[in-house]
Amino acid sequence: MAQVPAAVAAPDLTKVATFQAEGAQIYECRASSDGKLHWVFREPIATLIFEGKTVGHHYAGPTWEDVDGSTVTGKVTGSAPGATTNDIPWLKLDVVSQRGGGALANVTTVQRLDTHGGAAQGGCDKPGAFLNVPYSATYVFLRKGSS
Repeated sequence: MAQVPAAVAAPDLTKVATFQAEGAQIYECRASSDGKLHWVFREPIATLIFEGKTVGHHYAGPTWEDVDGSTVTGKVTGSAPGATTNDIPWLKLDVVSQRGGGALANVTTVQRLDTHGGAAQGGCDKPGAFLNVPYSATYVFLRKGSS
């Protein structure tokens, strides 16, 4: 993985877990204020994987849910471009809500790193149409304090 850009770095936090994600970024064709149609991000849908096993899911919110039932929902606080125009940005998200006492219970920050794919390309011509763009990423879950 490439070096983490300063905009999404979290040097003073402790890693709780790192999961791979495989899924899609879902876009909807909508008209802007000038009437032109374009793809607007709607939601992610992905499986979280650790050592080849499904350990959770990622969906609208953005929310991450572990198989133990613990969840965190984040808000973007930092962004850096993906490696190519086809790759969605790398993100830093602060946790704004959490549920459950499992693996994600103490998570305060989530990083989306090493993205591949997921960016909508081209125009759209039918309002309400959907576009699913496959992507993969590494999600790092962090908490305040030392290990």
